[in-house]
Amino acid sequence: MTCYDRRDLGLLLLRWGTGGVLAAHGAQKLLGWFGGHGLDDTGRFMESIGYAPGRVSATAAGLGEAGGGALLALGLATPAAGAAAAGAMAGAAAVHTPNGFFAQNGGFEYAASLGLAAAGLAVTGPGRLSLDHALGHVLNRGWMVPLALGVAAAVTTAVVGARNQRVRATAEGKQEVLFEE
Repeated sequence: MTCYDRRDLGLLLLRWGTGGVLAAHGAQKLLGWFGGHGLDDTGRFMESIGYAPGRVSATAAGLGEAGGGALLALGLATPAAGAAAAGAMAGAAAVHTPNGFFAQNGGFEYAASLGLAAAGLAVTGPGRLSLDHALGHVLNRGWMVPLALGVAAAVTTAVVGARNQRVRATAEGKQEVLFEE
């Protein structure tokens, strides 16, 4: 029988903490649990901050958080789970960036911390106290890490870029109305 070491226990705690928080946030968006607003209201909010279509954006964010978080907590498909969660958090961080770094001012600190923890787990792997380990790492191969993170980065860049264009266009449209008066 193999003894688990500090690294395995530390990764388990990091996976449970990060994955649990992400899964709960995703459940708020998807199901309205834990004081969340569910897909319809979250979709309207997503639309108001430039992510369109809103319901599709809410679903994608919710799945990235809930799905990625749950899989991280279980230590299953860790590269894909970490990349999906990191991508969702990069999208959240983009909304908070104008408010600076600190969360107390509405900044991106919290989203960045969760995203970096998720990406770190994707790179490091889940440890031996995980479903990936129990299944012989069939969903946690070394080549999967750069692939998953690369795909997540490309998709996130496209989605956030389109959102930023919509936000700029809306701001310019509002400025034109102000100057016409």
